[in-house]
Amino acid sequence: MKEAFGLYLVLTDPATGYEKCTEAAVEAGVRYVQLRMKSNSWEEVLDMARRLRRITAGSATRFIVNDDVEIAREADADGVHLGQFDMSLAEARKRWPVPGKIFGWSTHNEQQQRRAEELAPDYIGVGPVFATPTKQDADPTLGLDRTGRMILGTTLTAVAIGGINRENLTEVLRHGAVNYAVVRAVTQASDPRAAIQALQDIWKEHRAFIRGSEK
Repeated sequence: MKEAFGLYLVLTDPATGYEKCTEAAVEAGVRYVQLRMKSNSWEEVLDMARRLRRITAGSATRFIVNDDVEIAREADADGVHLGQFDMSLAEARKRWPVPGKIFGWSTHNEQQQRRAEELAPDYIGVGPVFATPTKQDADPTLGLDRTGRMILGTTLTAVAIGGINRENLTEVLRHGAVNYAVVRAVTQASDPRAAIQALQDIWKEHRAFIRGSEK
C-alpha cells in the first residue's frame, strides 16, 4: 500500500548540526530522516548514525542511512537507502535480514522505475525533479511532468526529490507527487523546525484541497 506522509528529510551538512536538525524532525513528526554524509570517514558516519539513532529511537520518525547497509546495521537504523550503483537490494537484504527493516531505492528514469516494481523496495525516490548542487554526480533532471508520470505510474510508495523547496513544492504536488524529499530547504535554515512546519503546511493544504475536490 502506498504511504502518504509528505516530507522526507535528507540530512547533508545541516547549518545547525545533524543532531539539532534531527531533533526538530522528531518534534515535528517527520516520517523519514536520512543521514547522507558523503565526504566523511566510515567511522565518523557510524558515530553520527548512532547519535541520530538515539534521537529517533521510540519516535514516529524512521531513521535511514544513505548508501551503506553495514553502517545502517551497526547503528540499528530503521533502514537503508540505496542508489543505482550501490549494493543491490538483494545483497542488502541478505546482509541485513532483520524483519521490518526498510529498503529504499533511487530511480531516475522509467526503466529503473519498472525494475523497481520487480525488486519491490519499500519505497522509491524519483528524481531529480530540478537541478540540485547537493549531488556532484546528479542524473539529468526529470522536470515536473515526467516526475509526476513516474510517480502516478508506480504501485510503490514514491518520494519526489531534487531541488524541491517552499517556492516550488506546490507545483511538485500538483503534478502528482504525494511525498517529497528536501535537503537544503531545511538543512540550510537557521530554524529547521520552522522550515519543516512551513513545508508541511503547504503539503497539508494541498492534501485538504485534493480531498475537497474529490467530494
